[in-house]
Amino acid sequence: MESLEDLLVLAETAHGHLCAGQILGVRMAMLGCQRLGIDEPRGRDRKRLVTFVEIDRCATDAIGVVTGCRLGKRALKFRDWGKMAATFIDLPTDRAVRIAARESSKELARALHPEIENKNQQQMLAYRELSDADLFTEEWVRVTLPPKEFPGYKGERLACAKCGEGINYDRFVERGGQRLCQACANPEERYYQPRSE
Repeated sequence: MESLEDLLVLAETAHGHLCAGQILGVRMAMLGCQRLGIDEPRGRDRKRLVTFVEIDRCATDAIGVVTGCRLGKRALKFRDWGKMAATFIDLPTDRAVRIAARESSKELARALHPEIENKNQQQMLAYRELSDADLFTEEWVRVTLPPKEFPGYKGERLACAKCGEGINYDRFVERGGQRLCQACANPEERYYQPRSE
């Protein structure tokens, strides 16, 4: 695996800036890959890894850069739990490790570098220097992935009986003998509302 500094350059380029969250994300992904014995997640090991992220912040972009896992490849899974945490799964061995940032890392950053007034700069430096044990908790976990969640899964594609839009990966809802997309089945829960103009 590349060095921390090399991966931070890649993360900064992909994300547009470097911040404390990016550094945490890079370190978290490096640790996850290390625990699973994955040396080249974007190279020869690229089809071994699936990653669940639990926050839609800077760290998620960094995790994607290090692991090579992407939503479009179906190897990056998002759970909107608001936690600075990720679970790394080695598909061939079925081993998985969940890594979460410790809340105490911010206090440790202040204690380590009280001479730096800017909180982000303070954390950026400290997060490069603190040990993995100071930054993260680790837990071996089991993740059951149904076949339709695997990268490369080719499932049935059908059209919604109401709107006619295509639905992939069995993400339809059966109601009254009709197969509907999530938006048509639950219009009150969709993230958008049609407008008439």
